[in-house]
Amino acid sequence: MSEQIRLHYHRPPDRTDLFIQELLYEDEEVVVTYLASTPMKRPLIVGEEVALEAGAPAIWFTFPGLMHDIGRFHTADGTYTGLYSNIIEPVTFHSRLEWSTTDLFLDVWVGRDGEPRILDRDELDQALASGCITDETGAAALAEAQRLLDRHHAGTWPPAIVNEWPLPRVRKTL
Repeated sequence: MSEQIRLHYHRPPDRTDLFIQELLYEDEEVVVTYLASTPMKRPLIVGEEVALEAGAPAIWFTFPGLMHDIGRFHTADGTYTGLYSNIIEPVTFHSRLEWSTTDLFLDVWVGRDGEPRILDRDELDQALASGCITDETGAAALAEAQRLLDRHHAGTWPPAIVNEWPLPRVRKTL
């Protein structure tokens, strides 16, 4: 039986969700986890395409000390849709299997077309205006999102490990 991590995911001002995911792989640079069935009330749409929907599998890559994670997203039937990176406060590892982080509203999406784009700038602006996050934190979130775009254009992001864990490999591992 595989081990499960418990991720407490805080969304300012007052929402915290608990995600329980299967631990697949870990080393000093990355932890790979799997959420077999994403709990969602409505699909995540990017542009006019479904990026993730209720019941869809997601493979997560968490990088200790970094301000982002990466999810390999799919539709419920397992069709790969793209990479989704949450801009977050670096994950706090309370123990090997108990984690927490805070969402910083911005996301970076790389769909099947390979073009990266920053999502939810309006949500960051609202969080700043309402005082949910500080100007300094907002600036750090914007800088991280831009860094990911710049690295993508330079061919250095996402890291190779993200493509080493496609859904068929994950399902064979479990």
